[in-house]
Amino acid sequence: MGKRGSRSQSQLLNTLTKKQKKHLRDFGEEHPFYDKVSRKEAKPQICQLSESSDTSSSESEAESEAEQVSGYHKLLATLKNVSEEDEEDEEEEEEEEDSVVDEAEMEDEDGDSDVSVEEETAAESPDMQESMALPADPEGNDGDRPRGTSQESPEEFTDAKHESLFSLETNFLEEDSGSSCSLKASQDPFLQHVSKELKEKEIQAVATNPKTTHQLKWPVLGQLVFSSKFQKLETFKPPKDIDLKSLHLQKPLESTWTKTNSQFLSGPQKSSSPFTPLQKELFLIMNSYRDLFYPERTALKNGEEIRHVYCLHVINHVLKANAQVLGNNSRHRSQKLGVGDDDDFRDQGLTRPKVLIVVPFREAALRVVQLFISLLEGDSKKKIIVSNKKRFKGEYGSDPEERPPNLKRPEDYEAVFVGNIDDHFRIGVAILQRSIRLYAPFYSSDILIASPLGLRTIIGGEGEKKRDFDFLSSIELLIIDQADIYLMQNWEHVLHLMNHMNLLPLDSHGVDFSRVRMWSLNNWSKYYRQTLLFGALQDAQINSVFNKYCVNVQGQVALRNVPMTGSISHVLVQLPHVFQRMEAENLASVIDARFNFFVNKILPQYRDAVMSHTLVYIPSYFDFVRLRNYFKKEELNFTHICEYTQKSGVSRARHFFLQGEKQFLLLTERFHFYKRYTIKGIRNLIFYELPTYPHFYSEVCNMLRATTRGEEATWTCTVLYSKYDAQRLAAVVGVERAAQMLQSKKNVHLFITGER
Repeated sequence: MGKRGSRSQSQLLNTLTKKQKKHLRDFGEEHPFYDKVSRKEAKPQICQLSESSDTSSSESEAESEAEQVSGYHKLLATLKNVSEEDEEDEEEEEEEEDSVVDEAEMEDEDGDSDVSVEEETAAESPDMQESMALPADPEGNDGDRPRGTSQESPEEFTDAKHESLFSLETNFLEEDSGSSCSLKASQDPFLQHVSKELKEKEIQAVATNPKTTHQLKWPVLGQLVFSSKFQKLETFKPPKDIDLKSLHLQKPLESTWTKTNSQFLSGPQKSSSPFTPLQKELFLIMNSYRDLFYPERTALKNGEEIRHVYCLHVINHVLKANAQVLGNNSRHRSQKLGVGDDDDFRDQGLTRPKVLIVVPFREAALRVVQLFISLLEGDSKKKIIVSNKKRFKGEYGSDPEERPPNLKRPEDYEAVFVGNIDDHFRIGVAILQRSIRLYAPFYSSDILIASPLGLRTIIGGEGEKKRDFDFLSSIELLIIDQADIYLMQNWEHVLHLMNHMNLLPLDSHGVDFSRVRMWSLNNWSKYYRQTLLFGALQDAQINSVFNKYCVNVQGQVALRNVPMTGSISHVLVQLPHVFQRMEAENLASVIDARFNFFVNKILPQYRDAVMSHTLVYIPSYFDFVRLRNYFKKEELNFTHICEYTQKSGVSRARHFFLQGEKQFLLLTERFHFYKRYTIKGIRNLIFYELPTYPHFYSEVCNMLRATTRGEEATWTCTVLYSKYDAQRLAAVVGVERAAQMLQSKKNVHLFITGER
């Protein structure tokens, strides 16, 4: 429908001259000189004028004119609005618009499914024309391009040709699909969750109720903390054996999951259970629709194992939700008009997107989509329909030859930065029965896969003209994977996203309010949203997001295992470690207290020329800027390397530091995260703050052995910490030693022998 409308409108535009187009754009109607007048003589009609004939006739004329102009207003929707600044170049813009329309028609005739024409989506998603179809640059200036030019920016391509095929409003449940069998069961966790009714008193009490907690120890996950702000806190323990039927998986997942997950199963485990022990316990929590925080997800060990199980949960949720809508469509069609309760058909949110998966790189998005295809396809001979698959692989895949062959980095670095590591992307995925539509417009998608930066550029900020976050209003399942990497990118983007989750939309977007669930209309969606948070470490900022923004009615589950040894045990050089404690009145004053302590107590010890080759490791970029400015002001002999330093500047700084021409080297943690260079020439090491990743501590300490010239006896390592660094301190020295150090206010001296 959208394609035909756009083609007929473009043909009508081609018949108009430039003057006609200008008049149509300026006045909203065609010039009266070009009106088509019928040659048939109209029969005269006699009518009596009333006393208020003047006003009535003028009103009727206005109404008739509005009816005549309505067709032209439709044409105006396809034309670019001319701003006051561009009025001088109107003739040139008209020629460009003509060429764009001609190109769109030629591409439609070729039938290429990988070309996006915005006129096709004008009737389908008018609210997303400006915010979604236009490409957004990294600076956030995504509104400077004229309409109709989306084919020039393939990264923002949206599929408009399969709208009717994947529409939930016009499709019905297939009778032979067997998709409704699990929805009939009253024990289905999905139905129990979405059908749960909250009362106004319970919602009001959430703000004042204290959080109730209960700790349990599971065989594989370890120490779990169940918590909830609602009155009832229910806990459970995992059963020894799990039957797939008891999990209420939607077809065809019962048969496809075993094959998809076979790479993690071996020996007798493959026949006894389709899950690994870790996957079994994680899926039991996911399937109960509780919020989950799992801080032990690593790219080397269990990253793919966890990705498989949350993709199973996503597909299971989407298939059940769509099957409920399609089943109600069939019921609604079969019933007579006026029969039945409208509340029986409330099965949707205010917008269609129901799952948001936040991943750091395009490679992660590629693997998620590949898992979706595998879970829906399995070993079936009948292949599922995947639209725009070739284009998706081209944009999200990578060329192995692009990576330098002689690049040697740690194993964890290779596992994280594999494939396409572009961090600015977003894509919509629609799933209907056994078909997948990639590049679906956001308001026609079931699943959104994006990076924090990709979401930030479309959500926008206060005061920006073109911004959109209505697609986040009805998210029922939020997955934030590899949350620790966002600390190295920009954590503000994550906070900005969480502040815009589950807000009431500013536009209706064509929703049928008789089908919207009551808790969604009441703006209670955040109490029904399940959040799954996966990361590689315990961090105060990640914990804050989980505690502040996760208020699921089903409760929260957080993994709280404590490290017993710490990364200091992996230091391979003989090095004295001096942990100097600084005092701070509160958390807000820690930054200033650390700076003053460093300037007044630590730095004077290293000003002497004897203490040369001193590396200062700084986790925060803001602390780095503050120290760099201080060093410049004091005219100290130093150089610096951060994530924004040019390659030539990095080489120059490393050379000066190695040769001793510069006494100090300021190094940021983000540079070490993205590059992992071995800094040579270190003799004295200062950790301005404990590193975010605990294994970075041992990595940086082991850099001292890169150049050994007999100065091993003079090596030093100094670490600054406070009572607010308890988590990072425990990850470095172990929980028992960290507890002793926090209780004692004295400085701690540790000596590592290096015997391994």
